[in-house]
Amino acid sequence: MYKNEELIAPKLTVVGAGPGDAELITLKGVRALESADVVLYDALVNDDLLKYASSAEKIFVGKRKGCYAYQQEQINELIVEKAKKKGHVVRLKGGDPFVFGRGAEEMEYAAKYGLEVAMVPGISSSMSVPAAQNIPVTKRGSSESFWVITGTTKEHKLSKDVQLAAKSNATVVILMGMSKLPEIVDLFKKEGKSETPIAIIQNGTRENEKIGVSTINAIQEVVKEQPLKNPAIIIIGEVVNHREIVCNLIENHASVV
Repeated sequence: MYKNEELIAPKLTVVGAGPGDAELITLKGVRALESADVVLYDALVNDDLLKYASSAEKIFVGKRKGCYAYQQEQINELIVEKAKKKGHVVRLKGGDPFVFGRGAEEMEYAAKYGLEVAMVPGISSSMSVPAAQNIPVTKRGSSESFWVITGTTKEHKLSKDVQLAAKSNATVVILMGMSKLPEIVDLFKKEGKSETPIAIIQNGTRENEKIGVSTINAIQEVVKEQPLKNPAIIIIGEVVNHREIVCNLIENHASVV
């Protein structure tokens, strides 16, 4: 049953679901889900989060294995349609919706059609997935800054920013870049960084998480051996070594005790 149209206040709340672990959503995100009439959720969202919207209509609008349940234009139209019929639409997106999540586009479209709009930030996978594996994106003496870059542009090409990032001393975090890994490796090799540490984390913060750590020169062999594939995050820089340093310190302490 739809609400009485006179009582409906159409609203869109774009909510960041975090990197994958269901416990890494914010309290504000949970409260938005609890008040939702409709939830439109993506492929990278942990299904466990849907329990917070027990009475809401739930619609999967994500992408899996190259197949789109809905095109972006259809998602935009669905947001407006459902909000005007039912009220509060929560658009649940992986990570943070404003970090390569198209959340801004959806809010603009909704506002154009008279919807109230709100944003609940999420924990971005670009920082939290490395952190969960004890890899900081900055570390005093190793990295003073970091780049977060999409590996694949809307033209399905490698972002030109990767080439610029390869010239810097910053940590480089690349999202959606696994299909471009050979090109990424070649760029860093050309900058004389064949021995630079690199980590690839698949399904970050989830139970089926996998990680491969190596150097630019050897990472493609590690990817084949594991094997590693999307969804994955690539982290390049000296900070990757922090993970091994911590493990060694713990092991050394245990052996002394």
